[in-house]
Amino acid sequence: MSGTLNKVMLIGHTGDEVKMHYFEGGNCIGRFPLATNDSYVNKSTGERVTSTEWHNIVVRNKAAEICEKYLKKGDKVYIEGRLKTRKWQDEQGKDRYSTEIQCTDFTFLTPKTEGQQAEIVADKQPVSNKPMVDNPQSISSSPTEMEEDDLPF
Repeated sequence: MSGTLNKVMLIGHTGDEVKMHYFEGGNCIGRFPLATNDSYVNKSTGERVTSTEWHNIVVRNKAAEICEKYLKKGDKVYIEGRLKTRKWQDEQGKDRYSTEIQCTDFTFLTPKTEGQQAEIVADKQPVSNKPMVDNPQSISSSPTEMEEDDLPF
């Protein structure tokens, strides 16, 4: 295989609210920590051990604004993206590194209350150019309306 792949998929809980940073020209980024858990049973003690791994998530522009609006601390979310390591120098001049997940796709997994769901639906714009159907019931047919086939089973 001649190509390379840098892909990360995580399901976890947010550790804090989304922190936004705005730039000249209207661009912005949002950052938040995501916790994933791993658990196993210690064979020598029989005790269940849970370890938490923290990930630094970075989202950009419109995706960042959506995350800021709807994600709250503790919400469960699916994140898809790629790894990116940044290097900088601290106050003492030492090189420091930080590995982040550059988010390319996400799905909110925490169920929202009815009021929040209505707000989310009202904010969504049509994604495709398909015409809206006035009466969706006219498309689906009930089992009693289906024709019988000649299959013996």
